[in-house]
Amino acid sequence: MAESPPDVFAVQPQRLDGTEARVWLGYRRMRALLDLRIARELMRDSGLSEPDYDVLSTLAAEPAHRYRLNELAATLVWSTSRLSHQLTRMAQRGLIAREECADDARGAMVVLTEAGRRAIEAAAPSHVASVRRNFFDLLSAEQLGRLEEFTDTVLRHLASTEGT
Repeated sequence: MAESPPDVFAVQPQRLDGTEARVWLGYRRMRALLDLRIARELMRDSGLSEPDYDVLSTLAAEPAHRYRLNELAATLVWSTSRLSHQLTRMAQRGLIAREECADDARGAMVVLTEAGRRAIEAAAPSHVASVRRNFFDLLSAEQLGRLEEFTDTVLRHLASTEGT
């Protein structure tokens, strides 16, 4: 006779203790408020949205100022659909251009235009100042070192368990 499957509803997940709950909820609230503050300041100072800045800064950091569309989506951890919609809006404003991929007729390249380069160069100083003012300037060197250790630990875990 076959065994009955375990009752999945009988197993209760281990609840977060008081400290864990406060840290988790505090982290979530901090991240949401910090992202909102920095995005608002970016828009106010440069007219760029956070997704605009993410695309432009990623392209600008690449020596050839170009990326294959699917590789850019993977780098940004976005779906290709989300990236495609974002790129359409940015292309309409002249910030990026799409080109056919020379070695793959099915592939597309995303290219930083001169207007996009000027936009990211103009936006970067105030954006970096916002990140410093709202995040780094609030932390001691010791706190920053611990934060780096914490983020490295979580990122290593996420990378090692991707796809599971």
